[in-house]
Amino acid sequence: MTPSCVDRLIERYDLPVVDAASIDAVLAPAAGAPAHVLLFFAGDPAAHRETPDVAVVLPELLAAFRGRLRAAVVARTAEDTLKRRFHVAVLPSLVMTRGTEPLGVLPRICDWADYTARIAVWLDPSAPVLAPSRGPQVEIVTPARASA
Repeated sequence: MTPSCVDRLIERYDLPVVDAASIDAVLAPAAGAPAHVLLFFAGDPAAHRETPDVAVVLPELLAAFRGRLRAAVVARTAEDTLKRRFHVAVLPSLVMTRGTEPLGVLPRICDWADYTARIAVWLDPSAPVLAPSRGPQVEIVTPARASA
């Protein structure tokens, strides 16, 4: 079987693959390591045509912000479990975190200027974290039944 673009990314750049059990340990920075992490929610590269593009951009972002952030790939088997926690609505997405807190989401492929501008803002120590996801807030209203 031919390795996917995500498999090649993981191997070439020695990126950790995280799941629900390991994510907090990976997001916690080791001594001297950057606190910021880009999480790659790739999805199935065969089903999401932008996944290979994001897989190419991710190492370029690491190079552009060298020493200021790290990266990890979310295991496909853990994506559904972790999407809500990290505010991911579409695949592929990159999520910027500071420690275990999400700062923002970059869905699909973006212009380089958008990536660099948004990441620069999120690298600011005073950048706000995203509010915890409460999921969709839906209320179903039906007309009141008239009494006879």
